[in-house]
Amino acid sequence: MEDERISYHDSVRTVYKRIKEDGMTNVWDRYVAQGMGGDPDRRCAFCQAGVRCDLCSNGPCRGSAAKDKRGVCGITADGMAMRMMLLRNVMGASTYHYHTTQTIKTLRATARGETPFEIREEGKLRSFADRLGVDSSGEVKDMALRLCDFVDEDFDREYDKPSRIVELLAPSERQELWKEIGIFPGGINSEMMRATSSSLTNVDGDYVSLALKAMKLGIAMAYQSQIVNEYCQDMMYGIPRPHNMRVDLGVLDPDYVNILPNGHEPFLGFAMVQLAREQEWQDKAKEVGAKGLRIIANIETGQEMIQRWEMDDVFYGFTGNWIMQEAVLASGAVDVFVSDMNCSMPIDPLYAEKYKFRLIPVSDLISFEGVTERLNYVPEQAREQAAQLLQMGIDNFKERRESVKPVTGLPMREAVVGFSTESILDALGGNLDPLLDAVKDGTLRGIAGMVSCTTLRDFGHDNHTVDVVKELIKRDVLVLSMGCGNGAVQVAGLCSPEAKEQAGPGLKSVCEALGIPPVLSYGTCTDTGRLGDLLGAVSGALGDVPLPDLPVVATAPEYMEQKATIDAVFALALGLYTHVNPVPTVTGAPDLVKLLTEDCKDVTGGLLNVETDTVKAVDSMMEHIESNRKKLGI
Repeated sequence: MEDERISYHDSVRTVYKRIKEDGMTNVWDRYVAQGMGGDPDRRCAFCQAGVRCDLCSNGPCRGSAAKDKRGVCGITADGMAMRMMLLRNVMGASTYHYHTTQTIKTLRATARGETPFEIREEGKLRSFADRLGVDSSGEVKDMALRLCDFVDEDFDREYDKPSRIVELLAPSERQELWKEIGIFPGGINSEMMRATSSSLTNVDGDYVSLALKAMKLGIAMAYQSQIVNEYCQDMMYGIPRPHNMRVDLGVLDPDYVNILPNGHEPFLGFAMVQLAREQEWQDKAKEVGAKGLRIIANIETGQEMIQRWEMDDVFYGFTGNWIMQEAVLASGAVDVFVSDMNCSMPIDPLYAEKYKFRLIPVSDLISFEGVTERLNYVPEQAREQAAQLLQMGIDNFKERRESVKPVTGLPMREAVVGFSTESILDALGGNLDPLLDAVKDGTLRGIAGMVSCTTLRDFGHDNHTVDVVKELIKRDVLVLSMGCGNGAVQVAGLCSPEAKEQAGPGLKSVCEALGIPPVLSYGTCTDTGRLGDLLGAVSGALGDVPLPDLPVVATAPEYMEQKATIDAVFALALGLYTHVNPVPTVTGAPDLVKLLTEDCKDVTGGLLNVETDTVKAVDSMMEHIESNRKKLGI
């Protein structure tokens, strides 16, 4: 691969050259090697079409809808493709919910005074407790513990007992529809169990039934996992509010001890920042010859952190997203890579050996071949564990600095991060009217929620994400960015005030009036639920307009993994026009494709679009936005 097929970002392309010179296996070369016939994007036709199954010993089976060729069990191509999609959804939902359970454990321990954290946002705790009908009287710690009890009980609710969280948070119009079509969820634990059990051989082979179960699980995940997770993290670490943050690989200075929390859970990352800000630890780093000790945010753990806490010389900046990982590690500036429950690569031990950093799993979910050292996160031990990780970095510095030549001169810029529902309201003077007025009078044509990963499929790393977002803002669509795609647009400069010059005249005027960039950095993939909650507020402010009728779209220009698939299914259940790229592995299932791209509109109001061309994809999004504007008479 060369140039932009590698990455949109100069920094990544620069370090890629170093990786190649060092003869290291890397994500780009491995991607090319998986191709067929000299085409890196061409794979097994059955796998690519989603009509291959090896769930039982009679397989692997291949399906063909055109020939009515079925699996040995008799499942159709449509059933085969949807069953595999549902299993991916279960993996995504369970991983989201694992994070949530860790957050609730941390909040419990924090309320009891057993962690280095505190409940910073009493107002957020109280308002969320009130929304859930939890007693908000008495001391803050007691209120927090009652909230934890309430959500834990709801997580374990039986599948036939409606989730109280969904009943209390979801828009009433959506609730009525979900009950009507039988997808109003119970507790998420029972929904995951039923979805998994339904995917067993010879249990549920009906693609429509499986699709409805996926939507039901998606609703449970968004409200019970994502919203509860993010709002409880807000309580402990702060509500995201706009501030500047250094981004890109230039944040890695090899003369410092650099410790990188990586993954999706920010607990030990925040604990390390708190500790590293103490002079004692800076002095320890200087004693071994370093200029100081820094915590560098990375991937989605990094996004969780940078949205909430401001930068300084200790919490220095953010590197980037998933596919940049090997470039980060090969920079020669990393001392400890702290791997929590997601997004650390199986190849990392080879990079640790080559570039002399410590690779430390801090979740019992994570394991690397050949790595025996670990430090599984325990909320009550967070300060002690953070201290151990800082000491590892200090102990590692001399060997890394003396034996690895770093890549220097890498770029760095600043992005505005930290937008949330609360901070958007603050920017608007306390209510949504200025934003809604701009939409009503056409200054803004609409709003796009960009919830994306990053992938090498069809385009280079982050290229399609950046191109789609540029095209949207050019057409006066305000973009709220989440997930690894958020890292893409931050590093690309689209979350900076100067990016208003790339926006259409309407959006540019809004940016100037409110002092915001055209792309609002809204968080991680886990913030999909937060976005759904915001859209519910927008709907209410407009007079309870049904969500499918809003001038709003969702787009995932570079979705990659299983968490993204459950996000997309939730968006469809919510009634959103949802654009995804690459084309999902369902093309060999024509009835399923028709259900998702056409018939779903008559079921939930949502619609899936899989256009791969940037301009055509945005054309279709704009057609939907303009159609809804006409429907609303604006």
